Amino acid sequence: MTLAPPSPALRGGLLALLAAALFGLSTPLVQRFGAGMGPFTTAALLYAGAALVAGLLRRPAAREAQLQRGDWPRLLAMAGMGAVIGPVALAWGLQRTSGSSASLMLTLEAVFTAILAWRWYGETLDRRVAAAVALLLAGGVALVFEQGLIGQVQLLGLLAVTAATVAWGVDNTLSRGVAERDPGQVVLVKAVLGSVATAIIAMLWGEPRPGGLAAAALLAVGATGYGLSLRFYLLAQRAFGAARTGSVFAFAPFIGALGAFALGDRSASWLMALGGFLMVCGVVLHLAERHEHGHEHGELEHEHAHTHDDGHHTHRHEVMPDGPHSHWHHHSPMGHAHPHVPDAHHLHRH
Repeated sequence: MTLAPPSPALRGGLLALLAAALFGLSTPLVQRFGAGMGPFTTAALLYAGAALVAGLLRRPAAREAQLQRGDWPRLLAMAGMGAVIGPVALAWGLQRTSGSSASLMLTLEAVFTAILAWRWYGETLDRRVAAAVALLLAGGVALVFEQGLIGQVQLLGLLAVTAATVAWGVDNTLSRGVAERDPGQVVLVKAVLGSVATAIIAMLWGEPRPGGLAAAALLAVGATGYGLSLRFYLLAQRAFGAARTGSVFAFAPFIGALGAFALGDRSASWLMALGGFLMVCGVVLHLAERHEHGHEHGELEHEHAHTHDDGHHTHRHEVMPDGPHSHWHHHSPMGHAHPHVPDAHHLHRH
């Protein structure tokens, strides 16, 4: 008896959930180890750590599509929004509000990502996905409201965190355009650009130099919470699109709030439990998504990592490669029905 392969929504959802866990846990850690440190210095160290791990995870051209010259404008915009504005605004805001409040406010990132993915890429948001987004957003609202009731919301800090969510929402949507490239290479370029830019600004701004222990801790947090997290995020986008990935990633604030609680932030209440429950329901809806109907594929040529067991890659090789591989290939027009999500082959309208 052969087991059915996991649905694309389940595969993409689990990758997005892993990315969310790594990033969510990084928020209270950045607040702890970045205390007293300048926001540009903090961002530089975080993305230096991301660059280190990305360099180790690069794949050869035979396994993953490499970046092209035409990708550079997008990469520069991603670095500016996601590796400069986003982390600097977050680091500044974390010094002016509680770790739980900041973690929970990051829920807005999913809303901006879903809206932009719908507008820029035409990704479908059916009833199940819309309900999942609504549940995740409702959970975030409940968590932020809980912080407001206990008097821990500090307006300027939360506004800075909100600015970070806008920047990362734009970054997430831009990254959909390079999700089919080698994620190690994408993360490496983005992280190096962001780290160099923020380090230069930190020196020009005269920010104090960090201590050795704090610097090492932020490098480690950057390697996991930014480097590995972004790698899994890109793979999730490849699997089931930008809007769904962003929505599942909205679970990160709740994970961050739990991390803050573990580190001594005792601001939890029944509203936090309610918010967490709503978010779990939203994630479960995403993981259980099954979108299937008859659809047509037009003629298409592109390059990305693929296998020959998915019903879409029917071209031949003299010697069939073993496992995922990458090269320029052609898709002939075809029609069929199977469970699918908005990946590189399923951007049709509904």
